[in-house]
Amino acid sequence: MKINQLKAGAALSYISMALGYIISIIYTPIMLRLLGQSEYGLYNLVVSVVSYLGLLNFGFGSAYIRYYSRYKVRNERENIAKINGMFLIIFSILGFIAVLAGMALVFNTNLVFGSQLTTQELSVAKILMTIMVINIGFSFPNVVFNSYITANEQFVFQKLLQMIKVIANPFLVLPVLLLGYGSIGMVVITTVLNISIEIANAIFCFRKLNMEFSFRQFDFSLMKEMTIFSSFVFMNMIIDQINWNVDKFILGRFHGTVFVALYGLAAQLNTYYISLSTAISSLFIPRVNKIVASFDDNHELTLLFTRVGRVQFIVLSVIWTGLIFFGQPFINMWAGPNYSESYLITLFLILPVTIPLIQNIGIEIQRAKNTHQFRSWVYFFIAIANVIITIPLSKKYAGIGAAMGTALSLIIGNIFIMNWYYHKKVGLDMIYFWKQIISFVPSLILPILVGVLVHIYIDLYNIKLFLLYGFVYVLIFSVSMWFLGMNQYEKDLIRRPIIKLIKKLKIGEYKM
Repeated sequence: MKINQLKAGAALSYISMALGYIISIIYTPIMLRLLGQSEYGLYNLVVSVVSYLGLLNFGFGSAYIRYYSRYKVRNERENIAKINGMFLIIFSILGFIAVLAGMALVFNTNLVFGSQLTTQELSVAKILMTIMVINIGFSFPNVVFNSYITANEQFVFQKLLQMIKVIANPFLVLPVLLLGYGSIGMVVITTVLNISIEIANAIFCFRKLNMEFSFRQFDFSLMKEMTIFSSFVFMNMIIDQINWNVDKFILGRFHGTVFVALYGLAAQLNTYYISLSTAISSLFIPRVNKIVASFDDNHELTLLFTRVGRVQFIVLSVIWTGLIFFGQPFINMWAGPNYSESYLITLFLILPVTIPLIQNIGIEIQRAKNTHQFRSWVYFFIAIANVIITIPLSKKYAGIGAAMGTALSLIIGNIFIMNWYYHKKVGLDMIYFWKQIISFVPSLILPILVGVLVHIYIDLYNIKLFLLYGFVYVLIFSVSMWFLGMNQYEKDLIRRPIIKLIKKLKIGEYKM
């Protein structure tokens, strides 16, 4: 029986994330205590610097699916083999350049991290950076294989690998931490695991998908076209790096590793939050490109944009509302009282990003239509403003100030300007979209009222009461959303798999 890759991929994404969150709830506090606040901050600081090397792929990964879809629609196998060969050459060269750039950073750690780090911290940072540079160097050629798997909508394999990684990583890292190898041991294990996943991707492409490469007749005209297209994707990558990593770097320069640790924990929670949304939208990248390549129907794209956005809103709204009422005691009990300040930082990061997250499939629509240039320029200037605002705010208010600067940039760029652009230039009916999102408001009134009462009258620092009222809140939210918010399509997403499962169980009982 043929597997529905889209539905199975979505299911596996959420199973993987659920497992990841459960494991993280158990593993993270142990890891924080074994590393200590200072070393955890140092690890986050090094990650924030090395991640900039990822910019050296110049956004070519996003271009791959666009051009693959174009040739796939025309059934041009030879051209697909050519772009496979072209991209492998490009990413191998870029990976080598990234390693060289990374080693230059390794030999200049004093200049990179400033005077707030101790001699011991600088020594550890140098080792961490070296290992991470090797990791990122291997990751570049893998972009070709991973993109090919995505373009062929082989989501089950992708998500199974992701699930294996999520489960294996803490179980491999924890013994290393217990043996006293600290952040260095943690990074070594992560690197080995990443390289193993990348090798598995390549094997799957060759053996299962019969991926072909042609290294003859390097198409320079196509390369020029892809470079122009990717240049704006590259700009978006720069912006994302500024918005999500520059804060930790600034905090490290002005306040040291402890404040980076506070921000790093909030950033980790924000990453989990973002992953809930992107797990849905990433599955629709090939479909968006097919619609645009085949008939470019704005009405069809608007319906897809809205349908996905509503599902994302349902998933995210239970998180952000729950975080407001239960977040502070959760962080204190989970990470420890030393991380109490991370609560406000988390709110400043998560609340403003919610609206762009329910619209993130619009980014893929822009790329497929080749109308992403405006977004890139808008975000670029706002990201620069973010840095200018963040420096004085972080000097005065540390992590909270840095998060405030990021929040302001997200509100101006991602919410106001981009909604206008989606409606006026991209061709999406944003009035229809927002009417559909606003229709959720009645379903949020009861859970928010319950959350306020619980926050005022219940001692949520008592773990038994926290778990009890957390469950009550989720239950009330779910019931209210089912009866007052969700439409038939959204209810069927839950109801149909349950009905199928019940039928299968009944058939199994009958056969027995």
